[in-house]
Amino acid sequence: MKKIKLVTIDVDETLLNSQHQIVPSTITAVKKAAEQGVKVVICSGRPPAGVAPFLEQLGLSGNDQYVITYNGGVIETISGNIVQKHVLPTSDFEKFSQFSNKYQVNFNVLDDHSQIYTTNHQINWFTVVQANENEAGLTVLDPTDLPVNFTLVKSLFTGPVELLDQIETPLKAQFGEGYYIVRSSPVFLEVLNAKASKGQATSDLAQYLDLQKDEIMAIGDERNDLSMFEVAGTSIAMGNAHAAVKEAATFVTSDNDHDGIAEAFEKFVF
Repeated sequence: MKKIKLVTIDVDETLLNSQHQIVPSTITAVKKAAEQGVKVVICSGRPPAGVAPFLEQLGLSGNDQYVITYNGGVIETISGNIVQKHVLPTSDFEKFSQFSNKYQVNFNVLDDHSQIYTTNHQINWFTVVQANENEAGLTVLDPTDLPVNFTLVKSLFTGPVELLDQIETPLKAQFGEGYYIVRSSPVFLEVLNAKASKGQATSDLAQYLDLQKDEIMAIGDERNDLSMFEVAGTSIAMGNAHAAVKEAATFVTSDNDHDGIAEAFEKFVF
């Protein structure tokens, strides 16, 4: 077995505990790995603004460290140099707005500057939480009033689990061809470019760094992390992970409120 040289780590419910904090053992493990030359890469559905504080806490910075955001839509160095970007046509904004109105479900889109836009005048709690977690501005506008030079990276449909369960099938029927649709949490249903996924981004970054599958470890908890597991030689499910994620994993570690990430690093990296 080759030495692990690239570790991708999901953020919510993986890197962060239930108090939305990074446990001390994770910070210690990541810093130790980075000192040994391992590329530790946050791989999140969040935009750059939503992961920046965690990169700082982990001591990750510079042009030779990387971050994957928007669920795989963008790969860049932490200094901000783009390695790969897969976005959506701006015209999709109006299509998503029409779907939102038809099925009475909240939606929003994110641009490549971590800003959130929606046509919903009644914003639900889930969207407010999303904007707060991502430290993103939230703008309500008409579909025809998008900013000049707007780049649509991804769309989210947000709401109670039962509502998203109901709309997932019609959403896939309308947008499934040519798009990547994934449940990033029970209350978030995302639509991205077909080439955008955490797995594709991990594969692209590994190719960019000239690394092989058995040199990659991926850590996650939710169904949008499964694509990472497919391209990593070692896949780690958190103890609090979705059942399907645990089933697909090489190893199930402790949950996000304990030392799950540090345990995985100790077992497979160090």
